[in-house]
Amino acid sequence: MSEARFTFSTVGIAAGIAAMAVIVALSNYLVQFAINDWLTWAAFSYPVAFLVTDLTNRSMGPRAARLVICAGFALAVVLSLWLADPRIALASGSAFLVAQLLDVAVFNRLRSGVWWSAPLVSSTVGSIVDTALFWSIAFVGTGLPWQTWALGDFAVKMAMTALMLLPFRLLMPALPPRFDKKSAAQAYD
Repeated sequence: MSEARFTFSTVGIAAGIAAMAVIVALSNYLVQFAINDWLTWAAFSYPVAFLVTDLTNRSMGPRAARLVICAGFALAVVLSLWLADPRIALASGSAFLVAQLLDVAVFNRLRSGVWWSAPLVSSTVGSIVDTALFWSIAFVGTGLPWQTWALGDFAVKMAMTALMLLPFRLLMPALPPRFDKKSAAQAYD
């Protein structure tokens, strides 16, 4: 099955890149502040990155989503090196790229199902990978309670994944898939 061709929106791509860079840089800053032995403040900000990826993928397709991820990643790494410890920036970048690119692939496979399936499953799979990679790279050997932070972080990510279904659903009419004319004609043949 060939990938449908989508059209890009320059404004949409720029907005996605800016949102991704802000979310990741903010999360890398907030992960340095523990709420308790189970959570850091980043647990509440980072899951929004999956919403940005999924909305971009829905509207402009997987190529656009990968572009937003890569450009947002580059900007976020620069900001994160300024806002956070280099080990956190490295862990974040590694986890972010793998998890977000996996999210795009899973979302794209499930896009034709019920509206909530693609964002729910892709964000869940991405969150599992992101949590495992980030916390093990960033905090192994530091003496900090990273295992409990990882568990708490994952629990919040799952709650946020469910919560992010609401804005996803509400934004669906404003962000319909943007097929090019040839793909749109083929989709309805």
